[in-house]
Amino acid sequence: MKHEKESKCNVDEYVEVFGNKWNLLIISNLRENTLRYTELQNRMHGINAKTITTHLRKLEEYAIIERKIYAEVPPRVEYSLTKRGKALLPVLKAMAEWSKKIPY
Repeated sequence: MKHEKESKCNVDEYVEVFGNKWNLLIISNLRENTLRYTELQNRMHGINAKTITTHLRKLEEYAIIERKIYAEVPPRVEYSLTKRGKALLPVLKAMAEWSKKIPY
């Protein structure tokens, strides 16, 4: 019984990360660079501030991204992929290659 619960949690986490276009776009935009909040938002057309903040927090909760806050005025916040987040990049690349090869 415990194995089923653990398996379900892994599936839930997978769906939480990969089942949303905004999460995938955030991860994709952070794949090469650390970005400030505004830079990230500017790269993601069609997303409002509340939505991006919600998804950033969820990805931070799953240890996919890291948020670094600088004690400056005005405050500067930067986002980057964690080691765990970088481990997702080959999966995203494979998904992109699959989508190009498989006709509708």
